[in-house]
Amino acid sequence: MTESIAGAASDILLGDLTLHTNLHFCLRLLLACICGAAIGIERSRHFKEAGIRTHIIVCVGAALAMIVSKYGFVDLSLGGGTFPGTGGADPARIAAQVVSGISFLGAGVIFKREGLVRGLTTAAGVWVTANVGLAVGAGLLLVGFFTALTVCFLQVLMHRLVIEPESYSTNQLHFTVKNGYEFLQSLTEQLDEWNGTVVESAYSRNQEEGTTDYDLTVRLRKEISYAEMKEFINAHEEIIECTNSTAKK
Repeated sequence: MTESIAGAASDILLGDLTLHTNLHFCLRLLLACICGAAIGIERSRHFKEAGIRTHIIVCVGAALAMIVSKYGFVDLSLGGGTFPGTGGADPARIAAQVVSGISFLGAGVIFKREGLVRGLTTAAGVWVTANVGLAVGAGLLLVGFFTALTVCFLQVLMHRLVIEPESYSTNQLHFTVKNGYEFLQSLTEQLDEWNGTVVESAYSRNQEEGTTDYDLTVRLRKEISYAEMKEFINAHEEIIECTNSTAKK
């Protein structure tokens, strides 16, 4: 009796595909993780908003969507279908609408604040969750479960073990100075020493007072310490006012 229950559970989990085929699908998903991570590392090193986690999730989600599209409806394409009246049906069109339609829901959780875009990984998670639902609904239970487990594992792992390219701080710098041109050259040299990248910049001039205001969004591997900023300010008498706020990624 135990063997019959185990056999029935195995049939349900594997659906119309063999264990070997399902394991082959899982291998494809793992390879998608590796490819997404490689691209994400390169993008993170250039301080792009979509980092390693986002690229992994999107790549895995796309791989899963492709597997569902190619193999998720094998029971309908082989003959008369599992249920009467399903022969010749085209359920792939519903899956296609889910993949594209869920993107609007994901876009709703992306927002920008203080020069830092947030919610990209969450939006990617919403999208891959929709693909997991497609896989389960299509009968690819083992593949859907494996994808959900893999994404959860990677999310927990990368939250606890922050990979170096993923860790940086965003600084909002504001300077009010007298000699704007010379100061800008000094500031550029200082940012190079701090290994900073300017994401956004804006300036305005006050003709009456003869001052220039600089507003910069700068990304760095580590925060600018109080001592470093104080040393830079003391070295430039043209600085009238300076503010610095930091936001962690």
